[in-house]
Amino acid sequence: MGKKNFLITGRPGVGKTTAVLRVVEMLKKEGVSVGGFVSKEVRVGRTRAGFKVIDLETGREGYLARAGRGRGPRVGKYVVNLAEFEDIGVKAVEEALEGDEVVVIDEIGPMELYSGKFREVVEKALNSGRVVLATIHWRAGRDEFGRRILSRRDVEVIELNLGNRDRVPREIFERILSCLKDYR
Repeated sequence: MGKKNFLITGRPGVGKTTAVLRVVEMLKKEGVSVGGFVSKEVRVGRTRAGFKVIDLETGREGYLARAGRGRGPRVGKYVVNLAEFEDIGVKAVEEALEGDEVVVIDEIGPMELYSGKFREVVEKALNSGRVVLATIHWRAGRDEFGRRILSRRDVEVIELNLGNRDRVPREIFERILSCLKDYR
């Protein structure tokens, strides 16, 4: 059967979320049910002010992290909002595991990993038998949890860069369709 968990990695700003959204769009056109979440940066003028988490099925969104002061774990200049992230992002993955063919997790990174519930749902998704399309922080191998995910036999890691980012979404889309043929 082969690998069924696809993890996109690459430098910040290379287009990982854009690639995921392109794959999701192609899958939906083929009638594939897709759930989970994506993260998008929030800008105020030219300054990055934070990150939102968006449920792919319902459109619900909330803050994963904001620049500035606040309560919660800090990653650089950002304060992570675990409550909103778990209420929207983690819940979106849990719901996708109940009924969707493809589960999207964007991203497995330092901010998200402060959530124990997130770590649990990532492992549950990877073990579920569903196809998982995720992004993973380019330095994930520095963390024990990240190393464990990257070393799984059922994971294919695709490094996105400026040279391949236009073709990678179609390649992933075709691999996912191939995986789904085995289950449909």
